[in-house]
Amino acid sequence: MIHPTAIVDKTASVAPDVEIGPYSIIGAEVELGAGTVVGPHVVVKGPTQIGKNNRIFQFASVGEDPQDLKYDGERTELHMGDNNIIREYATINRGTKDGGALTRIGSHNLFMAYIHVAHDCQIGDHTVFANGSSLAGHVNVGDHAILAGFALVHQFCTVGEHAFVGLNSVANRDVPPFMMVVGNYAEARGINKNGLRRREFNEETIAALHRAYLAMVRQRGDRSQAMTSLQPLADEFAEVKRFIDFIASSERGIVR
Repeated sequence: MIHPTAIVDKTASVAPDVEIGPYSIIGAEVELGAGTVVGPHVVVKGPTQIGKNNRIFQFASVGEDPQDLKYDGERTELHMGDNNIIREYATINRGTKDGGALTRIGSHNLFMAYIHVAHDCQIGDHTVFANGSSLAGHVNVGDHAILAGFALVHQFCTVGEHAFVGLNSVANRDVPPFMMVVGNYAEARGINKNGLRRREFNEETIAALHRAYLAMVRQRGDRSQAMTSLQPLADEFAEVKRFIDFIASSERGIVR
């Protein structure tokens, strides 16, 4: 299951059924969970923990040192869950001490070719990163979020659950959950209705989120007054409450 040209460090922990292709390098303190397949010419550097049934395609670089001039060789880590797909030329870096020393990736994510996940990013489950999309350092991405091709997210920003960042967009502020943003710099384009329908959100919930979007994002009035007026809707729909709470707690401000 391990090609004779692959190099596996003696401190690496590799499950018995892991496949490692030609000329790949598995570094010190790397853990590869059961069912994981590492293609040819892949570099995985530790300390890195990779869970079960992940697929890493050729020429990917996973767990490399962070691209941060403050990094001075201190111990930092990458943790990845299960059933992720990492396509060609993807680069995923470990954390830095200033960011908690950990980059964390959940499960069931698709990382297409040439994506970049920088140091200290925190990514949930079921996300999609299309070709060439990139995260700067310290970015959080919620469950089911999608970054279209060549979308970029500025450092310390958060992309909420079920959000969509459009093609060639640059998000330099937080993207609220359930919302769609497009442009350079990104601007709000409404609730991600098509994405929510594909994930079987009912029309009542989508309509409630749209009302919250109009009140909290499109209107330029007093936000606290808008929150008060939306409270009955938030009591009825948990998604509306999460949408409002995200906006209220945003430190960078939101894409509008």
